[in-house]
Amino acid sequence: MAKNITMRDIAEELGVSTVTVSKALTDREGVSEELRSRVKLKAEEMGYRYNSAAKAMKEGSNGNIGILVADRFFEDNSFYNNLYRNVIIRLNETGYFGVLEILTQEQEETKRLPNIISNSKIDGMIIMGQIHNEYLEEIQKTGIPYVFLDFYNETSSVESVISDGIYGSYCLTNYLIQMGHREICFVGNIYATSSIMDRFLGYLKSMLQHNLACKPENIINDRDENGKYIELDLPVKLPTAFVCNCDQIAYGLVQKLKGLGYRIPEDISVVGFDDYIYSTLCEPALTTFRVNMVQMAKAAVSAVIKKIKDDKYVMSRKVIGGDVIIRDSVKSI
Repeated sequence: MAKNITMRDIAEELGVSTVTVSKALTDREGVSEELRSRVKLKAEEMGYRYNSAAKAMKEGSNGNIGILVADRFFEDNSFYNNLYRNVIIRLNETGYFGVLEILTQEQEETKRLPNIISNSKIDGMIIMGQIHNEYLEEIQKTGIPYVFLDFYNETSSVESVISDGIYGSYCLTNYLIQMGHREICFVGNIYATSSIMDRFLGYLKSMLQHNLACKPENIINDRDENGKYIELDLPVKLPTAFVCNCDQIAYGLVQKLKGLGYRIPEDISVVGFDDYIYSTLCEPALTTFRVNMVQMAKAAVSAVIKKIKDDKYVMSRKVIGGDVIIRDSVKSI
């Protein structure tokens, strides 16, 4: 398969920046006519497909924003399914259309660019959920404006919109401690996504502030290195409460505990995170942290549109707050 030629490739050939190449190909100001001609000639020599994309970016006539999400996150009734819905609603309000592409594991591993980029279908992109750093580097080389939604990457300066995972999990753990719990486990692979890591850090902060031990066996893995859910391996000595990284995992944990003969919350308390469909499907209904998906979608759409219109725009990281929702899955002891 022939390599997709990117703006970064052209920039390296000419010894200029990717931004300069982007401006030259889209006929924007800030580039001399001599350099503009050199860039376009080199792009043609290298086989870069810039004509349709350049016209769309110059005239603003494309009107499409891509939404890229890894297949492992986009299940039926998943949090990201609903987050995508909120992004589409917000895009419609701003006059843009959303073009969804599900990123397969094979695409990610082979670093094959999404079709929405290689076919020049979009002006910018919103990337939802954690994607491997090496793949993100390939996207960055294209020069297309994009933002992260519900994750961030410490090695990148890309704008990101996230929920307040640290504070939310901190509040939930504090609530359990206020209800008398001292033996509390965290459920989630803390290395899988930045969101899960943040939620673990909130749990850990609360435990440390209350002088409660957090041993390795208090952290229960819920997924493998590819993000696929695995069977929960519960400790031999169960705690009195669990803090789960999301409602879906909390729901599964409740079913497992019930299958083992435990009552929720009479024997063991469980809290989730997100306040999505699983929080109310669960019996009993889950105490959780409500993520404001409407505001997250609004902020991400606003950021990517600003980046499309102004390549110097910088938002950095935007944290969207939420609320603890008290239901029936926690008992005072």
